[in-house]
Amino acid sequence: MLSRLFIKNFILIDELLLEFDKGLNIITGETGAGKSIIINAIDIVFGAKASKELIKTGETKAVIELTVANTSEKLSSFYEAYGIDNLGDEIIITKEITQSGTRTKVNGSMVSQEAVRFLREIFIDIHSQHEMYTFMKPKCHITLLDNYAKSTLQPYLEEYKLVWQNYQNLKSKLENIKNSNQLTEAQIDFLKFQINEIESAEIKSDNEDEVLAQEINILENAERLKELSGSISWAISNDDESILEGLSKVKKNLSAITALEPSLADTEVELINVMDSVKNIASVLRDYSQNLDNDTEKLNNLQERQFLLDKLKRKYGGSLSSVLDTLFASQKELASVETNEADEEQLKIDLEQVLSKLHKLAEKITELRKTYAEVLSCMISEKLTSLELPKVKFLIDVRPSELNTIGADDVEFLISTNISELPKPLIKVASGGEISRVMLALKVIFAQSDNIDTVIFDEIDTGISGKAAQSVADEVKELAKYRQIIMITHQAIIASRSDRHFYVSKLQDDLTKISVKILSAEDKIKAVAELAGGVLSDVSIEFAKTLIK
Repeated sequence: MLSRLFIKNFILIDELLLEFDKGLNIITGETGAGKSIIINAIDIVFGAKASKELIKTGETKAVIELTVANTSEKLSSFYEAYGIDNLGDEIIITKEITQSGTRTKVNGSMVSQEAVRFLREIFIDIHSQHEMYTFMKPKCHITLLDNYAKSTLQPYLEEYKLVWQNYQNLKSKLENIKNSNQLTEAQIDFLKFQINEIESAEIKSDNEDEVLAQEINILENAERLKELSGSISWAISNDDESILEGLSKVKKNLSAITALEPSLADTEVELINVMDSVKNIASVLRDYSQNLDNDTEKLNNLQERQFLLDKLKRKYGGSLSSVLDTLFASQKELASVETNEADEEQLKIDLEQVLSKLHKLAEKITELRKTYAEVLSCMISEKLTSLELPKVKFLIDVRPSELNTIGADDVEFLISTNISELPKPLIKVASGGEISRVMLALKVIFAQSDNIDTVIFDEIDTGISGKAAQSVADEVKELAKYRQIIMITHQAIIASRSDRHFYVSKLQDDLTKISVKILSAEDKIKAVAELAGGVLSDVSIEFAKTLIK
């Protein structure tokens, strides 16, 4: 469960520390006071999108730190996989938002978004107004049904996914073969001509032309290179006034100085090293001059080779790299064309076998979906009846569709709130209050079957009042026996059931700030009274006491 939330320089919050309780944590406050900012902060810690606009005006960085009581056995392998320190009975997730981006740390170690998503799936389920609108769309209904049935359905879906991928790969291969076989004889002959022309050139590498140009340049200037290197070698070591002769005289004089002044010994060593280097230079240039031949025949051969490579470059893209790419592409295309009919027939046989397996898996998945749809429909109907929708009919319609990545079904939630009407799509029938109760029914059912510790409701009570609010309060309180609940509400009856009550207020001084405090028993009575009556009065306070009892 979530134990502590620390927020600094986030939207309107300077600095805030909240300590959540197990059971039902209620958040109330005036409209616009900033209650949803707290839920938003938790959502961002667990991977929701964040931007620099969320940093409090005048600050350079926002920090959100969430401490979670750790009871999950799954985290040992998680810590090992991501190189994270194990803090034992708690895990600390920190989100930093700066002007240049965001980063997340777990127990002080930087982690990826993938790691954050893993933690979200373990620890929390956030229900917001946005999620409620998404929930109304039919395309998400199959996901909700599959999540409910995942303990039985997931192995079949995973196997189906692998077979589906194999099916798509085989289809792609068969299509490529068919496309290759559509080439004309002239096109095939042209491919063979290109391959033969390039292969016969025996290109050594994609930079052979550069090496060739360098060799040609040396041979074209062989006489000049021989003359220059020879004269340098002669000037260094063979002339009476050679450089080495001059350095020898300097060495002799420096040795005499060193004998009188030992501190210059290092300088003498440096001179000796210079003389050795100069001797080496003379030797290298002498050998280079002697070995350099003016080979006219070799030059002609290299120039012919250069002409051939230039011709290929002009035809096939301007560089040897593009020439070799053309060769590879032509070889690949020709190999595809030359795939014999036996290969094509074998692919067709394989494709039929995989398709048959795909249909069998899809049938099993459909069977399971229909079974769980019936069970889930009954459970939701029962929950909705307890949530003051006694005439409701709720059905999960599983109907055939074309094969796709998750089977061969379309799933849609249908509802009728009047006994005289047939169930119709949820998006066309249900009001805001009815949608809220359908969502709550699902959350309660799912929370009792999964291992998520914390369920967060951001204004689940939209559009309800009276007995419906009483029923929602009962359901939320019952759920809080098994899960930690954090809930923003405007309903006095729901707020009265809290195990811990937070009150959010907005302070308007020179700057707008948000303040949050945990209410004492006496303050809780006042807060519930305000929710019930709008203003504090003897009547509203007495009513609040009645609710809290």
